[in-house]
Order: sequence, then C-alpha cells, then structure tokens
Amino acid sequence: MPPDSPLPPPSLPPDSRNDASFCTEPVQATEAGQKLLGFLQRRLDLPLALLHRWIRTGQVRRNGRRCKAFDRVEAGDTVRVPPFAPDMAARNASRTPPEAPPRDVPPLIGQNGHVWAFDKPAGLPTHPGTGHQDSLATRIAGHWARAAFTPTPAHRLDKDTSGVLLAAASYAALREIQDALREGSLIREYVAWVEGRWPHAHTHVLRHSLRKAGEDGCEKMRAAPPGTFGGREAACLVQPLAVSARESLLLVRLLTGRTHQIRAQMAAVGHPVRGDGKYGAAPLWPGAQAHAALLLHSLRVVLPGGHIFACLPPWKDRHALRAMPLLLEQPARKAKKTAPPADTPAE
Repeated sequence: MPPDSPLPPPSLPPDSRNDASFCTEPVQATEAGQKLLGFLQRRLDLPLALLHRWIRTGQVRRNGRRCKAFDRVEAGDTVRVPPFAPDMAARNASRTPPEAPPRDVPPLIGQNGHVWAFDKPAGLPTHPGTGHQDSLATRIAGHWARAAFTPTPAHRLDKDTSGVLLAAASYAALREIQDALREGSLIREYVAWVEGRWPHAHTHVLRHSLRKAGEDGCEKMRAAPPGTFGGREAACLVQPLAVSARESLLLVRLLTGRTHQIRAQMAAVGHPVRGDGKYGAAPLWPGAQAHAALLLHSLRVVLPGGHIFACLPPWKDRHALRAMPLLLEQPARKAKKTAPPADTPAE
C-alpha cells in the first residue's frame, strides 16, 4: 500500500457560517485553480444544472461577492452556498448504492510535490468504463476519499499496459501535467517486445496518421501515411535494445500521445507488440486469449523540471533483466524540440 497521503487533513462541510442563513466552503490549497463550478461539483456532487442555477441567482458567492460558474477559486477563498446544500449532498450520497471496500492501490513509485507516480499492473484499467468499475482511478479515489481534492490519474495507459502512471494530488499539479503533455515537455519512454527482427540498427523515427476505425466494441486505430486526411499525427522514437529473428526488444519514446499509438504504429510496420491480438500478434502461448497480456511497459516518465519516475517491467526474461537496469541508470536525454500537434494528447 502507498504511504500515508501527503495531502492536508480532509475538508468536510464546516459548521462556521458567514451569516445566519448560509454556510461557507473554504478552499484548500490542493483545490486552488479549479473553476467554481468544478469545485462545487467535487465538494457537493450535485447536478450541474442545479449548481448553475444557484450561481446564476446569486445563492453562491465567492468572498462575499457574486461570481460566475467559470471563475477560478484560490486557496483561502470562502465560497458561500445555500444552507440546505450540505444536507442535499448528504441525501444524494445516501441514495448511492454502497461501494465495496477500497481495493489495494498499486505500489507508489515516488512523488514530487503533488505529482505521484504509481506502478500500474497490466489488466487494471486507468479509468472505469462500460462493464468494469474497478480501475486505478476508483482505487485511488476510494483510498483518499476524504481528501479535499481527490487524487486522480493525469494521463492514461491501456488496460493491458503496465508501468509508470502519473496521478495528481492537487488541481494545480493536474493542470501542470496536462500542460506538459500538450507542449510535449513530458518525456515518456516505454519498452516493448515486438514480433520479428527490427530492421533499424540505430534510433529511428516512426510517423503516421492515426484514425479510429471499426464497429462499437471492436474499434482500433488505423495507421496511414503522415498527413492523411482525417487522421491525427503520431510520432515516436524507436531504439533497438535486443534483436533476434523471432522478436525484438525496443525502447520507444513518445513524441505525441495517441490512443493505442505504440501498438498501432508497430503493427503498421509489421512488428506488432507481442501478445497484442487486437493488432495482429500471435498469442503469447497456445490457448492464450487475444488480450491475455501485452509485452508493453511504461518504463520512465520525466517531468519538465527533470524529476524521473521509473520502474522495471514485470517480465522474467534475461534481456529485460540485463538491459533495463542499465537504462534506468542513464539520465533521460532531452529530445530535440519538436513542434507538437495543435490538438491535445490522448495518452
């Protein structure tokens, strides 16, 4: 289990009032920077339309003044809400079916301020979705349920990808990570076993245009030549670590972040990630399901300031055991400045 949360004591609706008919919600440092509407939704978990109406009619005030839904709150602000708001929130929570006890949170690799890094295991989704509620996000939320700002994953890894995943324990940290993703200043490196002999002896750049294709439930990303209409630019740097006729171990640095990017790009050049049946790879062993496991691991993430989070893959093979510690001992080299696409990275 991770160590005790570095967050301040959880903030619950206080009894203090700034007048006889309204109660106040003081803004904690971890909540600073949020839009007022988001702050209220996180605190009260009430319908957005209701919160909008309270703000519009002046029943919500920030530091004693009328305010707008998209004003940003700062640490120490007082947000006045109607006196019945906490009771409404409590009744709404009581109607929610009881949740199962929080499950174990994956190992905490380290933290830098309010930026945390977890070692996500393969098989655990980053966020809940159709048909599955268990996820890294719900486990973190359950473990720190009483925190003023619930820690949340700041990006995503595919369900069957393991390794380093960043979470934000404050709204400011969440914005910093997402800004770094947009600007291309967050270094993300993966290791992958792929099928076949990788043909390039030195670092090679892969560039494609990716677009989603397929029916609901069977969608996957299709790779086309760069600049293809309707696709999103995808680029990565690939360095071979170990190569044989049957398989190759690669170090991949993302220059963009797209859904299934590494998986789709490797399949497009004829070297799908081992175990990735969705993109045409053979099963890892006879009778294995198409998505039993992927030999794809988030090895290292480097923050813009240089702080490094890293963890070894769970694979028990001699190449990984020999090559990975050497990689982790090397400082991550800054990539040449590459203009990122205008749209927001997906992962």
